[in-house]
Amino acid sequence: MYQVAPDLAIVQTVDFFTPVVDDPFDFGSIAAANAISDIYAMGARPLTAMNLIAFPKDGDLDVLGEIIRGGAEKAREAGISIIGGHSIDDREPKYGMAVTGVVHPDRILRKAGARPGDRLVLTKPLGTGIITTAIKAGRASEEIVRTAVAHMKTLNRAAADAMVSAGIIGATDITGFGLLGHLHEMLHRSGVSARLSLAAVPMMVGVRDMVRFSVPGGSRANLRYLEGKMVWAPDISEDEKLILADAQTSGGMLIAVSGERLPGLLAGLEEHDVQTRAVIGTVTEGDAGKIIIER
Repeated sequence: MYQVAPDLAIVQTVDFFTPVVDDPFDFGSIAAANAISDIYAMGARPLTAMNLIAFPKDGDLDVLGEIIRGGAEKAREAGISIIGGHSIDDREPKYGMAVTGVVHPDRILRKAGARPGDRLVLTKPLGTGIITTAIKAGRASEEIVRTAVAHMKTLNRAAADAMVSAGIIGATDITGFGLLGHLHEMLHRSGVSARLSLAAVPMMVGVRDMVRFSVPGGSRANLRYLEGKMVWAPDISEDEKLILADAQTSGGMLIAVSGERLPGLLAGLEEHDVQTRAVIGTVTEGDAGKIIIER
C-alpha cells in the first residue's frame, strides 16, 4: 500500500501462471480473475492492469489471441482498463496481470485482522488444484471441468463488496497455499488460533473421488509445510487433509467476521449473489497460527 492522500492509497499486485485448462479463452479469463483477486482481498477497487505474457515465437497466434481476449473480457467485467503489458518468447505459455487499485487507507482489509470469537466464512468451494491436475491427465468429466472453470472465472468482486459493506477488517483470498496455508498465515499474523469444521467446508463436485489419483505437487508441499501446525481429528483421512491443503487457482475469499457482523455479511453475500457462503470455523485464543480441524 502506498498512501498518496489522507483518504487515498494505491495498492498493486501481480500474478501469472501456466495454463490450468485446455481452452485458451478460459485460461485467459481464469488468470485475469486470479490476478485481480488480490486487489479485492484488500477491500480495494481495481483500476488498471498490464498484461504479462510468455509465449513461443513460433506458436499459434490464434491461441495467443484467445488467451488475451479471455483476459480482456474479464478485465472489462471487473470495470478496469488494460493499459499495456510485456511479452517474452518462452516455450511454455504463461499469462497473468499486474493490477493497480485504490482504497481508503483506514479501510484496507488485512490478513492480521482476525480476532478471538470471529467466525470464518469461505466464498468458493475447494478443489481446483486437484481438478486441474485431473484435467491434464484426461480424467475429469466435462461436467466437472465446466463447474470448476465457472468457479475459477468468477470474480471475487461481489464478495469484496459485501465484505466492505459489512465493515470487515480481516480477509484474504485462497490461492496457491490452499485453505489451510492461507488460514494459518492469517492466524499467525493475528496472534490467534482457530477451530475448523471439515463438514462445513464446501468442496467441488467430484473432488473427493479425484483426490485419490490427481493431487498436484503444490498441495502435497502445502501439507508438508503445515506439519506440526495442525491438530487433526483422528478420523480425518489423508485425502481429506490434501483437499484442505489443495493449492487453489482463483479461489474464494476467507473472511474473519465478528458474531455481531456475521448476519449482515451473510445477507450481503446473498444480496450480491455469492453462491457459496460457508461458515467453516471460529477464531480462538491460543498459539499463533494453530488450527484444530474437527470432523
